[in-house]
Amino acid sequence: MTSFMLSGTTASKISTQLTHLRHQMGAPAIGMVLTLVTVCDESNQYDAVRAATDAAREHPSRIVVVIARSDDEPSRLDAELRIGESTPGETVLLRLYGELTRHAESVVSPLLLPDTPVVAWWPGDCPQVPAKNPIGLLAQRRITDARASADAVKAITNRSRGYIPGDTDLAWTRLTPWRSLLAAALDQPIGEVDSGAVEGVSGDPSPPLLAAWLSERLGAPIEVADSAGPGLTGVRLVTADGEVRVTRTDSRLATLSRPGQPDRRVALARRPTSELLAEELRRLDPDEIYATAIRRLAG
Repeated sequence: MTSFMLSGTTASKISTQLTHLRHQMGAPAIGMVLTLVTVCDESNQYDAVRAATDAAREHPSRIVVVIARSDDEPSRLDAELRIGESTPGETVLLRLYGELTRHAESVVSPLLLPDTPVVAWWPGDCPQVPAKNPIGLLAQRRITDARASADAVKAITNRSRGYIPGDTDLAWTRLTPWRSLLAAALDQPIGEVDSGAVEGVSGDPSPPLLAAWLSERLGAPIEVADSAGPGLTGVRLVTADGEVRVTRTDSRLATLSRPGQPDRRVALARRPTSELLAEELRRLDPDEIYATAIRRLAG
C-alpha cells in the first residue's frame, strides 16, 4: 500500500494526487462502485477506517474520512491518501482546521466519484437530522449508530423525528439475523401470538427496536425486559399453543424452541461493524421496514 501525505492542501490537489497515484500503481478507478463518506473524530477514526476498509473488500469504494480538528486555528486542510493492492479502492483521510471544520462539504464534494452512489456514515455522534446535514445532503444513504450515543435507547427512539427515506441505523442492521430467524419461525403454523417479550442488556437500542418491529408485524404487545447481556439475548412469544422462544447466551449460538417440536440450535453470532456496514452497502434504496419500526417505537 502507498500512503501519501499532503499538508495545507486543497481538494483539487488531492484529486490530482489520487490520479497520479493510480497511474503510478496501475490501479484504475473504474472498479469502484461508490463513495463512502465517513464523518468521525480522531478518537474513533482508526476503528472507523478499519471497518470501512474491510467492508470495501465486498464493495470497492473511495472512502473519504472527514475528521474535524480544532476550529479556533487558521483554516487548513491536511490529507493522507492510501492506495494499493491491499486496499480495495482508495482511502482519503481529511483533517480540517479552523473555519473549514464548518464547511466540510466544500472539501468532500469535489472528491466524490462521478456517476456513482454516495453513502454517508457517522460511526459516532451524528446530526439530529442526517439528511439535512451538509454531508448528508450529498448522500443517497445515511448510516448512523445509536449505540454510540450517551443514551442509545433515546437516540434510536428519536430517529423517527428527522427520518427521511435513505436513513438507517446500525442498531437495526444488528437485528437482521434475529428478524430472519423469527420470520421463518412465525411462518410455521404456531397459532396467533397474544403477547411477547424481547430480552437484552439495559441501554442497548436493538431490543426495543426489535420489540417495535414484532409488535407492528404481529399486532400484539411486545415488552422489553432487561437481561445480563451481552446485547440481545432472547425473544419470547406467547401463543395459544405454547411459547416460541429464541435464547442466546454466548454471542454465537441460539436455541429455537417451538411448541410440539424439539429444540434446535442455530447460528446467531454478534457481528463486527465491518459486516454491518457491508450489509448496508448492499442496498441503497430506502428501508421502509426500518422506517415503520422506528415510528412504532416512537409512538
